[in-house]
Amino acid sequence: MLRPVRADRRTAPSRSAAALGKRLPLAAAAVVAAGLTAACGPTSQPVGSAAPNAARQSAQALPSAPESAGASVGASPSASASPSASASASAAPAQGGTGSAAPARTSAKPAARTSAAAAPASVPGPGYDSSADAQKQIDAALRAARADGRMVLLDFGANWCGNCKAADKVFAQAPTAAVLGASYHMVKVDIGGDSSANSALLRKYSPGGGTYKMPVLVVVSPSGTVRTDTHATGNPSLTADGINAFLRQWAS
Repeated sequence: MLRPVRADRRTAPSRSAAALGKRLPLAAAAVVAAGLTAACGPTSQPVGSAAPNAARQSAQALPSAPESAGASVGASPSASASPSASASASAAPAQGGTGSAAPARTSAKPAARTSAAAAPASVPGPGYDSSADAQKQIDAALRAARADGRMVLLDFGANWCGNCKAADKVFAQAPTAAVLGASYHMVKVDIGGDSSANSALLRKYSPGGGTYKMPVLVVVSPSGTVRTDTHATGNPSLTADGINAFLRQWAS
């Protein structure tokens, strides 16, 4: 009866040693885990989720490389961009107001010419109006000349003058009328009657005196300075060629 008891006493320590052998690896693992926690810090993720979380972070980090590459391609002036990227890039300077695309989008319109410069001046018809206030007409022509830079052409003549009628026929022709309308404000002054006011205007702008051969053509600048006076220089040929050459010579 004593032998079984002794045998049990011998086996008891062996079982305790086996249990202790199993506990030692668990204790060592606990120590290692405690060391890792102290080195990396606590985590809020549940146990077993660290690897999937790291995988998701890696997967999320992968698209960032193409995005940064796309940004560098967009920033490079030599790189080709997609149509949507080109459209957004061209719209961005327009919104900022400082880019070079804004002037390109806004079409530059040519400066409109003033109505005075665009429209030809009116050309009086043939003959001379003895009832007209020639001084007021000359003053108005000078004001218009100062506004648009045209010259003023004074035509002193008479309705009974044959040379004046010949000149009127040329003035009525389309090429000559075009030169007159583009470059002159024309005033016709009747000196064939007994108007002392009109005779005084003739002597003012053509002070040579003596006998006047009509028509007397006087070109006056916008400032009122006489540029040429046919009473002093002689009339041009009263033909289209002669009068047109005279008008072009003194137009500027």
